[in-house]
Amino acid sequence: MRIGVPAEITAGETRVAVTPETAKKLKAQGHTVCIQSGAGVAASVPDDAYVAAGAEITDAAGAYASDIVLKVRCPLDSEIGLAKAGTVLVGMLNPFDAAGLQRLAAAQLTAFALEAAPRTSRAQSMDVLSSQANIAGYKAVMMAADSYQRFFPMLMTAAGTVKAARVVILGVGVAGLQAIATAKRLGAVIEASDVRPSVKEQVESLGGKFIDVPYETDEEREAAVGVGGYAKPMPPSWLERQKAEVAKRVAQADVVITTALIPGRAAPVLVTEDMVKAMKPGSVIVDLAAPQGGNCPLTEPGKTVVKHGVTLIGETNVPALVAADASALYARNLLDFLKLVISKEGTLTIDLEDDIVAACLMTQSGEVKKK
Repeated sequence: MRIGVPAEITAGETRVAVTPETAKKLKAQGHTVCIQSGAGVAASVPDDAYVAAGAEITDAAGAYASDIVLKVRCPLDSEIGLAKAGTVLVGMLNPFDAAGLQRLAAAQLTAFALEAAPRTSRAQSMDVLSSQANIAGYKAVMMAADSYQRFFPMLMTAAGTVKAARVVILGVGVAGLQAIATAKRLGAVIEASDVRPSVKEQVESLGGKFIDVPYETDEEREAAVGVGGYAKPMPPSWLERQKAEVAKRVAQADVVITTALIPGRAAPVLVTEDMVKAMKPGSVIVDLAAPQGGNCPLTEPGKTVVKHGVTLIGETNVPALVAADASALYARNLLDFLKLVISKEGTLTIDLEDDIVAACLMTQSGEVKKK
């Protein structure tokens, strides 16, 4: 099959959907891989690296004139027009963007959104949300360390002792766990909070201290378990107790990293303006929920601002700041997904009995698939 890889033209997007590593594997499977010239440059992959892996270099029209098109972000209107009816599109297409999916359906594209893959063991190798969140958690700590005007580790010098930075991480999913591990490696003292009690052991195993808020009702315990790997909205009674406990820790923190997101919903507010006011001057907040409004109401998506003496970092595409590794992991996710829709004979096979394929299929035959 002919597999096309267009360059990403969405503002700020530096990742690429196929790397020389995965291009070589696709070529070995008998496919023709067509990469738009310059598609990998922002991810430190020049065209000649793709040529050495057996790929062909083409323009945007050539990439879209393929049986399967691999993308990082959903194509813009100007790109959709380049694809022929019946083309299979695979990428992070935002399954909650009804208007965007309707445009793909109108263009007669068969579209798979990998963010919709179920959170199961079998789907782990295709879990783009986890692979990219892992990178975001790491980079969040790097950005915080860069903006924080003091050391992270404790230092004992001839000029005196420097205290270790206190880091509070709110939301202990993939990004939060990686943030804990990274901050620990830098020598910080770490506290973390999450609505799911099951993550306490994970936090402690990485060297952090879990901010424990007891559950007082069956409703609170049930909500805390979560669904499909995600937290559920907690009852107001528990949230109030958690807010009070977290507020104490945030006031003492030098760095706060927030990661709480529920797919398809606005990000919950975890750090209020009053909490920010209580923080020490020079403190830093990295809000990884900025793409969905932010876990702090003072966050300005896409900007770094200083409010009440605190630096708030609201980058909306953190994985793109680590484009080389983010692309490498994402490309492997795509490669594993393609094994489900391309038969051993090299033909397209969409098996809706496969739970992963069915969950990711967004549009087919001019229609948006209902979930």
